[in-house]
Amino acid sequence: MKDELARIWAVAGGDRAALERVVLTGADPLLPTGFKIGTAATVVIAASALAATELWRLETGRGQSVAVDMRAAVAAFRSERYLRVNGEPAPDVRGPIFGFYRTRDAHWIQLHSAMPHHREALLAFLGVGSTREAVAAAVEKWEADDLEDALAAQGLPAGIVRSRAEWQAHPQGRAVATLPLLEVLRIGDARPEPAGAGPRPLAGVRVLDLTRVIAGPVCGRALASYGADVLHIANPHLADAPAHVMDIAAGKLSAVLDLRRSEDADRLRGLARECDVFCQSFRPGALARRGFGPEDLARLRPGIVCVTLSAYGHVGPWHERRGFETLIQSVSGMAHEHGLDLGLDRPQHLPAQVVDHGTGYLAAFGALVALARRAREGGSYLVRVSLAQTARWVDALGRVEGRRTPELTPADVDDLLVESATPFGRLRHVRPAARLSETPASWSRPAVPHGTHEPAWPSRA
Repeated sequence: MKDELARIWAVAGGDRAALERVVLTGADPLLPTGFKIGTAATVVIAASALAATELWRLETGRGQSVAVDMRAAVAAFRSERYLRVNGEPAPDVRGPIFGFYRTRDAHWIQLHSAMPHHREALLAFLGVGSTREAVAAAVEKWEADDLEDALAAQGLPAGIVRSRAEWQAHPQGRAVATLPLLEVLRIGDARPEPAGAGPRPLAGVRVLDLTRVIAGPVCGRALASYGADVLHIANPHLADAPAHVMDIAAGKLSAVLDLRRSEDADRLRGLARECDVFCQSFRPGALARRGFGPEDLARLRPGIVCVTLSAYGHVGPWHERRGFETLIQSVSGMAHEHGLDLGLDRPQHLPAQVVDHGTGYLAAFGALVALARRAREGGSYLVRVSLAQTARWVDALGRVEGRRTPELTPADVDDLLVESATPFGRLRHVRPAARLSETPASWSRPAVPHGTHEPAWPSRA
């Protein structure tokens, strides 16, 4: 694991001597899969934590150690599974028709219907009612390629289950293969600027979080755990699963702005002028069309760090397609391989949303690296990550013999959970996995529903 951490650290230009302050424990497999989910989780969480301590060292001149145990990292990567609301499991977010279906040409295709508006549009497109039987009968009338393309043309998320070799030969798979795991690019000039001032690595740092579902919100949650003021901006016409909000809103303020309204767009510009990090997970180009592209933001606020997360990356024929973690698993070969490994005659998703959580922590890592560069040499920065790039990295980590590994139950991670009183009720949720010796990672604010706060920054005093 330390070698893999060193590779990521080197990509970001980190000081190799800092790696001596990291202790990683545990070994795969911890879950019933051959994929090295534990290794992926431990490495990216450690990378973000180490980058936070390096930022703190720039501010204070003092280093500190970082420890990450694999069991805690895996629990963090399955945080939505361990969430309890007033002692009960969180509500299901996927709905009755989410999953895999056979097409006429005997391929599997995954329909992603977790979002209500996607589910309704999908049923309307197929012309059927909301039962698995009705959807299966409609899907079976289609050739897989035709259905995948037709749904994409309607802006609906779906993906054919491909093998690893099929994805590597696909035009989008080839495009993703040209990209590094993450990019930290200087996009403008600005004076050097300290990251923050206070007792924690990101004290005083302001983060605008315009993300939804899991990957993007994980980035904001990670930055909040290191002391940042994270203001989540929800869009009133875009759905978000309540269970995801309960799980990943820890540490954040939450407001609502409708960017279709000029006054709300102006309000967001005002917030951006005073922020340090602007994180968004809209499809490539969507926010730029409203005047919030990275270059626009760098002109508005020299010294800003823009973090963008996408599904399929910013290049290739699918770069503007809607996508989610499970679809990336399906199209990239992960679900195909995992199903075969379990002896099934159908695909199966991995026992953790490793791509979502991994991308979120990589986004946080990139933001921290960019903040450190800004502190040393000035500049505005763009951090780019995508689910597809993360999936390619996870695949390249190799395999273990894990299919007979027992499931990691809530009882197995009970010591890694904490309780919070929130407007949702009493939440029991996973605590931060990284252990920092001088500035422990923690969340100073409980999870709250969208729109709980005004769209305004708290005082830095």
